[in-house]
Amino acid sequence: MTSTSTAITGADLLVDALHRYGVKVVFGLPGVQLDAAFDALARRADQIRVYHTRHEQATSYMADGYARACGELGCCLVVPGPGLLNAMSGLATAHACSSPVLCVAGQVPSDQIDSGRGLLHEIPHQLEMVRSVVKWSGRAMRPDEVPPLIAEAVRQTRTGRPRPVAVEVPPDVLEALGDGGHTSMNLDGGRPSGDHASLEQAASLLGRAERPLIVAGGGVLQSGSWDELAEVAELLQAPVLVSSNAKGAMSARHPLVFEGLTAPHLVKAADVILAVGTRFATLGGSRWRVQSDQRLLRIDADPEELVRDVRPAIAVEADAKPALGLLADLIVPRSATAWRGLDELRRRSREELATVEPQASFGAAIRRALPDDAIVIDGMTQVGYWCRVGFPVYEPRTFITAGYQGTLGFELPTGLGAQVARPDRRVVVIAGDGGFMFNVQELATAVQHDIPVITVVFNDNGYGNVRRMQRQRFGRLIASDLHNPDFVKLAESFGLKGVRAYEPEGLASALAEALDHAGPSLIEVPVGEMADPWPLLMRMRTT
Repeated sequence: MTSTSTAITGADLLVDALHRYGVKVVFGLPGVQLDAAFDALARRADQIRVYHTRHEQATSYMADGYARACGELGCCLVVPGPGLLNAMSGLATAHACSSPVLCVAGQVPSDQIDSGRGLLHEIPHQLEMVRSVVKWSGRAMRPDEVPPLIAEAVRQTRTGRPRPVAVEVPPDVLEALGDGGHTSMNLDGGRPSGDHASLEQAASLLGRAERPLIVAGGGVLQSGSWDELAEVAELLQAPVLVSSNAKGAMSARHPLVFEGLTAPHLVKAADVILAVGTRFATLGGSRWRVQSDQRLLRIDADPEELVRDVRPAIAVEADAKPALGLLADLIVPRSATAWRGLDELRRRSREELATVEPQASFGAAIRRALPDDAIVIDGMTQVGYWCRVGFPVYEPRTFITAGYQGTLGFELPTGLGAQVARPDRRVVVIAGDGGFMFNVQELATAVQHDIPVITVVFNDNGYGNVRRMQRQRFGRLIASDLHNPDFVKLAESFGLKGVRAYEPEGLASALAEALDHAGPSLIEVPVGEMADPWPLLMRMRTT
């Protein structure tokens, strides 16, 4: 514990607390209610790097991408009212994907909060509003309340299920003097390691199972428990079914790893299922059904998720890492698996996925061009939909999706944040022309801050998914065709390297060139209407 005592401003207390609790980077956009905060950041530029964006939406997406790429707390800073409203889509995505993001928002002067006088950026009940997309929120009404407020916010991200949190600090509190004395809080050990007796029971059931199955979700990546997951799987010789949010938790090359179209068969055929850090849900969001002769075991940091919709035989509230570690110590190793036909199941799944063209060929070209450790942002676009189930991922934290939130436009800023988090790796953003234009202005952010993201824009001049559904369901189109700029010239006007690639082989070549380029680049891929992937993908919804 350390303690100091001196009079400093609330803004300095804010920046000091952020630094104290591990924030190295802030993604923000300045405004009058945050003048003191940004000035304090300027005086501490050697401790916290500020990346300013062209839209508040990008601040929260970048913070989310940062957090998911490196596992550390992502932080964004926005003005109140419209600034926070703009950032809420990124917070909603972080909430859906259990991502630790801290949003610091401004407010109107403390004595005018919820007064309804029409002050600049005032909206009623701002703190209550943001609670719909964060795990916890709080407000500082005096400078001395700022450090413990930040400490509690960080503690909330490190306990239970990691999700975004938000705090707000009025401008008069940022500018007022307060006592700099603050005792650091020890925030370690916030997540439970699991009940030993319950894990013993789980190990016993798994050890006696004929066809044990592990279903791994994004919680495995959030907890950093990929080594423990592999150890448990290998001890049991059990197949591991990874969700789209868990891709890379074990390498797609591992003989026990399965995903995508294999899910219905594996879930139905297993006699004991261990679900770790997952909603245990299908691609469509409904929970998998468990038969009367099956036993479901769940490990999750969220006690509500443990019993949502499907009641398990054993429920262990725990962080995946210590729970899987203890489970590995309790499991008696098996010499072989009782499963049959797994290789054939995998082969058939790959063959079926390969029939979805040209998505499969474009996805394969991207994978072929990239090193194993490249980080891919899987966009809300036709090729992205295929990649959720067909794109092989080899390392943890290298495949980032929008989860069930499905936020169009998250792709580019999320990729920028991921690249800031991992400058030692290359980040490739997969986007459609529709979603890309939601945050196209952040190309300027990439250039200004020298963030070498590679963006691949598949351009079909429309909201392709919407357009196909309109035609199929109603036989007419409305509001789904788009007028686009010349994306190559647009990229060049921002200062990026811009190229146009045709067909999968052309994309692979363009990616190879982009990887050799030191700065940010954009690859436009003109495409026509693609094959409908949903009849095949929706087969994952049923058992």
